[in-house]
Amino acid sequence: MNIEEMTNEELFKAYHETGDQAIRQALTLRYVYIVRTVAYRTRDMYSGSMQAEDIINEGVIEIMKAIDRYDPDKDNKFETFISRRIRGMVIDMIRRSDWMPRNFHKERRSIEDAREEMMRDLGRVPSDEELAERLNMDVKRIQLIQRVQNCTNVLSLDMTFDEDDESVFQVPTKDRDTMPEESFFHGETVSELTAAIESLKDKEKMVVSLYYVEELNMNQIAEVMEISQPRVSQLHSSAIKKLKNYMQKLA
Repeated sequence: MNIEEMTNEELFKAYHETGDQAIRQALTLRYVYIVRTVAYRTRDMYSGSMQAEDIINEGVIEIMKAIDRYDPDKDNKFETFISRRIRGMVIDMIRRSDWMPRNFHKERRSIEDAREEMMRDLGRVPSDEELAERLNMDVKRIQLIQRVQNCTNVLSLDMTFDEDDESVFQVPTKDRDTMPEESFFHGETVSELTAAIESLKDKEKMVVSLYYVEELNMNQIAEVMEISQPRVSQLHSSAIKKLKNYMQKLA
């Protein structure tokens, strides 16, 4: 069978059986989108000291190492396995770059404590200027600490669903592309959607994950996948149609 026609699962099985480097390279290319996504979402954390290309280059090496170490019988899905490793890699790179503000964790806790106390006193969220006055800190310093914290929170996001999670899947509601198909997902359980998503082709899975889980818009997905926006829309429409058909059969 042609490598391009093989599923990711088939490629992993073939690689572990043969050690064929061409298969390893094909797998690496299929998962580069995860590195690109993490690099895109965390760019505010490293833009002052590194380039996205630095993150991506290191990430590709991390993917290749992970392919060798991954055991499908013992580990989670490879997407979960590698995304956690990539997030850890980004944090390590940022720490090595000395970009993280000194005393960050101590100052972050002070800001959080002061904000909670002032919310009780004022009955509202205090402004950055009010926090700065209370803590005798420069307002720009407070804003920097908060920006770093917000970016760090991004790294804690899981990039794939937990198949055992029975919670209801909620489509993000922030300002993004308006898609009427979104209403289809409301009320569906994660386990049902996970099974439906597994029936999609790899690129369709990727678009669904990037759009509905990572909350990227169509332009951003096109950048991450290095394809045109019309192609992203085509893959999205195809995926939604297949998911609807799959879920209707279960009804």
